[in-house]
Amino acid sequence: MNWLTDLDVVHGSSHHNPAVLNGITKILRQAKIQGTFYIGYPVMASSDSSLTVDALLVSQTPGFVAFHVVEPGQDYREHQDRLYYVLEATLKRHESLRSGRDLGVPINIVSLFPEGDVPHDANAQYPAASISTLTEVLHAAAALPDETLYRKLSAAIQRVTTIKPTKKRANITRADSKGAILRTIEKEIANLDRWQKAAAIETPEGPQRIRGLAGSGKTVVLALKAAYLHTQHPDWKIAVTFHTRSLYQQFKDLIERFTLEHMGDKPDWQQLQIVHSWGSSAQEGIYSIACNAVNLLPTNYLTAKSRYGSLRAFAGVCDELAAAVKGTPLDLFDAVLIDEAQDLPPSFFRIIDALTKQPKRIIWAYDELQNLTETGMASPPELFDRDITLTNSPDAPHQDIILPVCYRNTPWALTLAHSLGFGLFREAGIVQHFDEPSMWAEIGYMAESGVLDAGREVTLVRAPRSYPQFFSDLLSPSEAVASHAFESRDEQYAWIAKAIKRNIEEDELDPDDIMVVLTEPITQKSEYYQLRRHLDAMDIASELAGITNDRDAFLQPGSVTVSGIYRAKGNEAPMVYIANADDCAIGHELIRLRNILFTGITRSRAWVRVCGVGRGMAALQTEIDRVVNNGFKLTFTVPTSDELERMRRINRDRTKQEKGQIRRAEKSIEEVLELLRQGVISADAMPQLQELINEMQKRKAEE
Repeated sequence: MNWLTDLDVVHGSSHHNPAVLNGITKILRQAKIQGTFYIGYPVMASSDSSLTVDALLVSQTPGFVAFHVVEPGQDYREHQDRLYYVLEATLKRHESLRSGRDLGVPINIVSLFPEGDVPHDANAQYPAASISTLTEVLHAAAALPDETLYRKLSAAIQRVTTIKPTKKRANITRADSKGAILRTIEKEIANLDRWQKAAAIETPEGPQRIRGLAGSGKTVVLALKAAYLHTQHPDWKIAVTFHTRSLYQQFKDLIERFTLEHMGDKPDWQQLQIVHSWGSSAQEGIYSIACNAVNLLPTNYLTAKSRYGSLRAFAGVCDELAAAVKGTPLDLFDAVLIDEAQDLPPSFFRIIDALTKQPKRIIWAYDELQNLTETGMASPPELFDRDITLTNSPDAPHQDIILPVCYRNTPWALTLAHSLGFGLFREAGIVQHFDEPSMWAEIGYMAESGVLDAGREVTLVRAPRSYPQFFSDLLSPSEAVASHAFESRDEQYAWIAKAIKRNIEEDELDPDDIMVVLTEPITQKSEYYQLRRHLDAMDIASELAGITNDRDAFLQPGSVTVSGIYRAKGNEAPMVYIANADDCAIGHELIRLRNILFTGITRSRAWVRVCGVGRGMAALQTEIDRVVNNGFKLTFTVPTSDELERMRRINRDRTKQEKGQIRRAEKSIEEVLELLRQGVISADAMPQLQELINEMQKRKAEE
């Protein structure tokens, strides 16, 4: 991946004259400088306070340049000295940026004055310029002495080095083991790409949407954004919310580390709150906060479930509350950041809208295919029930950002996940598709042949820049992705336990590197205990996430994590086993079922094993074989608008009443079949049977 691109301009929070900063941007672009130009970023901790850099250029040439916009009456030399020492102290904390006892990165600082006000005593030690003389001053700046320093310096500035893994992996003895491969992957320097930089640092005066694939860094981006906003505006009330409860600890750890980097202190958790979307009797959530603000008693889960059913419980109580707060500005938060937004109903966004002060800094991030309950993410006007237009302009923070690069999943796992999630190679036809075919290109695919137009056949492949090069260097498709069919669930669980045993003893993975995803939420506890019998027999410790361990945690050091699909969302593991994938192959709510399969596969950071039993797994295996035999390319005919509408109608989630009707119909058919087998009735005596067959053939032809 080419890290040096054209100039990326990232608009952070700046209190200075935008004309001066735009003037610097123009000069850098005219000079065709490659690198990143940050405005109002970073914030760095000094011994007595935090300091925001007015603007910062990270490039190979002219190098590392901090810009200081001089205020009236300010001693520019004194400010340059302070800025130099803070930058030096910050960068010296990174071993990769040192050269012996000194910093290996030359620090250039330039003070910007209005035209005609540049002081005569400015020199090479204390450079100063106006916009008209800036090019000349930049020519004299010290470039980076080593090309590899660019990536290392970028990681340090972006704070991403704080999320590098701390595992030592001292048990590794073989250079070709999975543990050794994983250690190499984990040592890769984490740099934010151009889209992540914009998402993490840019906050418009209004709403912002961040769309991204699983593994594209949405959670890390939101954590960095929350820490940055908190250090820039410590008086703001900021909320970070989500629906997957196990994300709580992940957000807390990330935000705390980022904030320590920014301001040298832990966050003020009174001002920066991490709150679940619903909350509980022990912990408040966004829903309960809003209820309290309008003196309403929050509805608990059991009551909501009895009233609306388990899948619509939260949507139901949010619908009630949104109606109660409509038109009432509660104004409790200056900014709200929402992760996994695809799991939240539109009425929740209207509650957030009421809770957020003008100018409504509401940032929501989502991956549409990880939606486990609905058919798609609503548009901004539908979410907020008011007119909202998201715009991107070159000289302002972006309001609509797509993250197309997947850093978690191998390109082969992601292609398989999209194939099964959409049902692109399914015998009975596609299950779902994007409204706009161009979305494929936006999430990192390119057309190898054909055209991405409705009714046209196309073959898609992951674009080379859509994933890190180390996946191709370290892994092969057959090793990264595999599937296995079994005669019974017990046989499946026995195989998974033996495979995990090999992962630990032969592959040199740790138990907490391994996750088993159970696809059916209702039966996850009983299924876990069936699997656990086999794990216990091999002395492998395991936890059912959120049930046998802390509900706000996910991984337990030294234990294999078994998780239902809802707990697994937002989390990851190097080795993932999908158990009971057959649950997602055939059914009446195929969009939801296929999204479960997509979500499970995309939990994997390196290796994934898709397992299942019976007729359902046989059907899935056919789809998987077609993907593999097609060289992990997606070949299909893009659906028309009429076909999309029919898919949604056929594969949608069913209401409680419809589910009851379906169950009764299935039971009746089973009873008739049993009577036929027993010879109690004759097919000739039941003309309704032939009528049913004719109707089914007619419907199949229409589909």
